[in-house]
Amino acid sequence: MDTARIAALLEPFLDRSLSPDQLDQISTYIDLLLRWNAHINLTAIRHPEEIVTRHFGESFFLARHLFPATAQVSNRSHAERSQAKREAMGRARSKACPELGEGDPCPSSAPRVLDIGSGAGFPAIPLKLWAPRIDLTLIESNHKKAVFLREVSRALTLTDINVITDRAEVLAARSDFPRAEVVTLRAVEHFAAIIPQAVTLLAPGATLSLLTGAAQIPYLMTLTAMKWHPPILVPQSHSRMLSIGVRE
Repeated sequence: MDTARIAALLEPFLDRSLSPDQLDQISTYIDLLLRWNAHINLTAIRHPEEIVTRHFGESFFLARHLFPATAQVSNRSHAERSQAKREAMGRARSKACPELGEGDPCPSSAPRVLDIGSGAGFPAIPLKLWAPRIDLTLIESNHKKAVFLREVSRALTLTDINVITDRAEVLAARSDFPRAEVVTLRAVEHFAAIIPQAVTLLAPGATLSLLTGAAQIPYLMTLTAMKWHPPILVPQSHSRMLSIGVRE
């Protein structure tokens, strides 16, 4: 898909432009998704432009709120980006997610991010494209989808990324499984059953970020272990919401 068209479609979801390299990665990702989707059910959305807005748009909208500082250096040299990221992550405070600024629970290393029910890779892989420094783990119980996620990671030459073929409730029950600074979910089945497992996988003071329907917001407010920021309406949607909460 033409990268200029991708950039235009993503503009409503972003607060700054993506780099040419990022746009090339998105184009490669779309090609892989369409090719694999002909054989396994990764997404019901078939039109490339709708894939950009519905999948990538939502995912980057989440990413810009979780990691606002990292994108500010996307067009600089590699050395400048590396130095700026280290400095920015130490001092920046996101209005939506201040605990990822000065309060980063793991400031000396890459934030551990865990995506539950990764499916076709949204929002996890766009989040990795937006914030390459994160240490990303994708949980996907479907073996074929997990194979696809590994293929996307290889094709996009992503590092510090791990795909686990297992169920979130199994991992949450393991005391030896590392807890994460950030857990993300989007369009998971059995929403009310999986959310408590997601909370269990959070480190103390860590962030849970969800892309949900507006009808699911009242349930989130019942989770006494979480303190929620006001939900944010996803652009070009009447009911899709971004909800970010902190484990107390």
